[in-house]
Amino acid sequence: MLDLALLAKGFGTVFQPSHLFILVLGTIGGIIVGALPGLTATMAIALLIPFTFSMGPTAGICMLLAVYTAGIYGGGIASILIRTPGTPAAVVTVLDGYPMAQKGLAGQALGLATVGSGIGGLFSALCLAIFAPLLAAFALRFSAPEFFALAILGLSVTVTLTGRSPLKGALSAAFGLVIAMVGLDPIGGFPRFTFGTTELAGGIAFVPMLIGLFSLSEAFRQIEIIETVERMTAKIGRVVPRINELVVHKWTMLRACLIGITVGVMPSMGPDTAAFMSYAETKRSSDRPDDFGKGEPAGVVAAQTAENASTGGDVLPMITLGVPGDAATAVLMGALIIHNLEPGPLLFRDHADVVHMIFAALIVANISFMVLGLLGARYFAKVLNVDRRLLVPTIVLFSLVGAYALNNNPSDVWVCLIFGIIGYLMQRYDFPISPMVLAVILGAMAESNFRRSLAMSQGDPMIFLSRPIACGILIVALLAAFSAIRRQIALARRVDAAGAR
Repeated sequence: MLDLALLAKGFGTVFQPSHLFILVLGTIGGIIVGALPGLTATMAIALLIPFTFSMGPTAGICMLLAVYTAGIYGGGIASILIRTPGTPAAVVTVLDGYPMAQKGLAGQALGLATVGSGIGGLFSALCLAIFAPLLAAFALRFSAPEFFALAILGLSVTVTLTGRSPLKGALSAAFGLVIAMVGLDPIGGFPRFTFGTTELAGGIAFVPMLIGLFSLSEAFRQIEIIETVERMTAKIGRVVPRINELVVHKWTMLRACLIGITVGVMPSMGPDTAAFMSYAETKRSSDRPDDFGKGEPAGVVAAQTAENASTGGDVLPMITLGVPGDAATAVLMGALIIHNLEPGPLLFRDHADVVHMIFAALIVANISFMVLGLLGARYFAKVLNVDRRLLVPTIVLFSLVGAYALNNNPSDVWVCLIFGIIGYLMQRYDFPISPMVLAVILGAMAESNFRRSLAMSQGDPMIFLSRPIACGILIVALLAAFSAIRRQIALARRVDAAGAR
């Protein structure tokens, strides 16, 4: 159950002046990064992890959570003002946000997007605080077979994270599994795929790999589009929405909150899926469905509320079970591990104060970006006109410095550069990166728990079917993979058919 005394203590920790300042700083940085097309919250988290070491775990986690929530919200700014999604999740906001801006209602669209995102994020943070301790208490019954089944569940749907091709998603995940095997065998301790080098004995450095995949690769991609980035021309006007404007959309927000948190809990779906589903359901249930796509405010509210409502759901399996919900929470999980905080049920038992501080930080972070977004939307919008010829070299510099700062190890810089090139090529040829990152984490988890399970059963693989929870999870994984692949193939066919017309 939620411990209110520990939660109050967590709020006290977050509201310490130094921690609150860092959280607000992370919020501002998250909004800016989210608003810049192509620069995602995942990229910002990966880039900032090395710079949180000197802050200590509490301050570092506060900053990263603020960047995460604010970055998801910030993508809507570019969607509304320049018809270019700042983040993948903000694709749906373009449909009605940009037409509103063309009608001279840019400020109203930004205000509704900000409040909707804030309410969705607060709802998901409160759900996380209420349900995470219950799930963690249940997960304390888990042993190696159950954790192996959870890892398989996560891997089973990674192939459909992004992109239209399940085959490309599967190849990306397979590459991640190969990377997860580099280093010392987790049971026997003998080296694998190290090619005789001591640098690879501990495996491929995770954070430099993330910085390369999500930050450096994006910098390389931005070089191609420096001259094609659209400039902001819309006049913003009044941003803070009136009470009656919000009351009109109360049921839209509630529906979006429920869809967002539900989708977020599902492995590997994330904010973009939540936004699409919420928008589709809002349009379906509307009395004026033909108005959607032409500047309907409910479309903006539905998309933005759902995408931020999914954040708490994404964090839930990561913090309670050690299974990240998407690429962003995979990076957050890496940050917790680096700060000696292993996500999973034992985190609730051994570091209950830290867990409740995370709940408090998420709640405060959502309030922070909502307040700052309403007060400073017109100023944050100005970052859309930043010269990319200055921005891209800055990203490259921070990426390489961040990779080196982890261990003061030049080999980490090479890891960052190599995976920066790999990430760029994967984007260039439409191979999703997220399945690879999740497979690196879940692959190691699956292997170690698979071998522990066989040791428990003296080599009998029936242990996975004889334990009801593990068997149930594996059945769900099989059904989820089949359903996800079928849905992805059907979507690809519809898109191809539409393009052929």
